[in-house]
Amino acid sequence: MSTRDPNYGTVLEHKPELKKPSMYKVILLNDDYTPMDFVVYILEEYFYKSREEATRIMLHVHHRGQGICGVYPYDIAETKVAQVIEAARRNEHPLQCIMEKE
Repeated sequence: MSTRDPNYGTVLEHKPELKKPSMYKVILLNDDYTPMDFVVYILEEYFYKSREEATRIMLHVHHRGQGICGVYPYDIAETKVAQVIEAARRNEHPLQCIMEKE
């Protein structure tokens, strides 16, 4: 029997191996000008954090210089970074957000 069937295309002998996508950390960077309340708002609005968790992350960023907002596949992380930067600019804040491969 042939491994080809003209009615259904090619039959594969082996299943292709699927890899999990690379994950990226979305990180907020501290600055001396962006209000803490705005950072909490960003964490609630774009990262769906509770008020308590958003406040904890904001304080971590404030005291340590940076903090992780979440870990996402590349496309989602890239979108979140763009959303944060756009919201900060719209509100005239210098807040910076970056992504790093996990």
